[in-house]
Amino acid sequence: MQVRHISGILLIFFATLLSATVSAQSAAPDRPKLVVGIVVDQMRQEYLYRFYSKFGDGGFKRLMNDGFMLRNAHYNYAPTVTGPGHASVYTGSTPAIHGIIGNDFYDKQAKQYVNCVLDPRQKPVGNDAGNGDVSPWRLLSSTVTDELKLFTQKRSKVIGISFKDRGAALPAGHMADAAYWYDALSGKFITSTYYMTKLPDWLVKFNAQNLPNQYLNQEWKTLLPIEQYTESGPDNSPYERKLAGKDRPVFPYALSQLRGKNNNFELLPATPFANDYLTEMAKATLTNEQMGKHDDTDFLCISFSTPDVIGHMMGPNAVELEDIYLRLDRDLEDLLKHLDQQAGAGNYTVFLTADHAVADVPQYMKDSKMPAGYFNEEYLKAKLNEFLGTYYPGREFIENISNQQIFLNQQAFQRDPKTSGIDMLIVTELIGKYLMTVDGVANYYTESILRQAAYDEGGLRGLYIRGFHPKRSGDILISLEPAWLESAAVVGTTHGSPYKYDTHVPVLFYGYGIKKGSSMRYHPITDIAPTISALLKIKFPSGATGQPVVEIFE
Repeated sequence: MQVRHISGILLIFFATLLSATVSAQSAAPDRPKLVVGIVVDQMRQEYLYRFYSKFGDGGFKRLMNDGFMLRNAHYNYAPTVTGPGHASVYTGSTPAIHGIIGNDFYDKQAKQYVNCVLDPRQKPVGNDAGNGDVSPWRLLSSTVTDELKLFTQKRSKVIGISFKDRGAALPAGHMADAAYWYDALSGKFITSTYYMTKLPDWLVKFNAQNLPNQYLNQEWKTLLPIEQYTESGPDNSPYERKLAGKDRPVFPYALSQLRGKNNNFELLPATPFANDYLTEMAKATLTNEQMGKHDDTDFLCISFSTPDVIGHMMGPNAVELEDIYLRLDRDLEDLLKHLDQQAGAGNYTVFLTADHAVADVPQYMKDSKMPAGYFNEEYLKAKLNEFLGTYYPGREFIENISNQQIFLNQQAFQRDPKTSGIDMLIVTELIGKYLMTVDGVANYYTESILRQAAYDEGGLRGLYIRGFHPKRSGDILISLEPAWLESAAVVGTTHGSPYKYDTHVPVLFYGYGIKKGSSMRYHPITDIAPTISALLKIKFPSGATGQPVVEIFE
């Protein structure tokens, strides 16, 4: 009898244990409560290594050491600039599919430049004079954030924030609950009528704190003693652009004295305190919108714009740039701690990447006996029309040159319909012959070559194929030599090329569903959205060409 009694107790014990296990498994979430996508505007992969010894343990190092890092991730198209970068990260596709071919590009039908998020149908909300004619309507593919909204019948909350309108609107997608960006006229975060007719009360209160005024009334000094910035060049460099009111680009920066000479709140994005402000905005958004506390997964898109502003002004070797990243590291630590409290450690997923990297200052390269140079599109346009005029007097074939793309004047070929096709072939060939005599031009690609090529073609031409949209791109694309930039200034730098210094960016995954580790396998940036889609168990974005990073899930 005693044996039966013991057996009965054991059966009850194991049944209870099994029931508790099943209950725990059924209660455990099969998706993160919150996804936070972070894009750092203009960040090289090498910055993670170069500044590593000066990072704290809770920011970049936490993501690198406790998450999964792709060490060989690249943009797989050109041009490598902000609008296309943000669109590609969140759509998992390239400009050839999602249609965002530049930050600003020439509209062939309207015959004018348009911003990639310009929407004349919208009005500003938060400042009537602000840049509020904004929406993602030019984006031709769905985003991972759109797919999350579709999957949850719009119950998931999706919000984008950035100092740049395109850095907020494109990641948040077409179905976003909100996108907020910085208004340099008022120092406030605003939005457009695409999302709402008035700002939420919490944002009105946040803006009322007037944090930019506090930031701009202090001095920007280096976070560490300046002699410790051995990863950068000299502070007083001839290759850096000066702020108005400064006779040299050196520390310290007395912002209270400089703000009046730099259009007041327009100065903030050129300081590290813009990252602080955006971090405070992110925390306020998470708290007031209760993100990560709903039954369905929420998604916050954050884009830090200041590294791009400073990078353009100073270049990648500036002490100012290093200081920006050391301070951004602290902002990331602050944000991650807030996420631990908001959603709970282990309940959220973060990915961090960049929208492009950056070239070294060409003049610095030239002075260091390296091949580099400058290219001027306005000069090229004038010379090309002059050259073609010797063959076709009185006819101007070049309508526009921008973003290293030549747009032909189609009306110039319609004088004689019988020969228009032949004339176009001849003019295109003449332009190509001329381009190959221009210093800094490496090659050119015509529309017919790009349209007939395979989307997945390798090499440099493949990058231009994936960056070419047949309805929006020019008739001829120009490829410059490495380290050559389209610029009229010999200070500061830019990006946009198909070369590795512009394409190689960080990709870090951290948190729920992400194992620790790293991979040296090549991954295009278009793999991010499918990876997050797989993690969330939702459809891939409609135009996605990337694949999930299988190393994370193996």
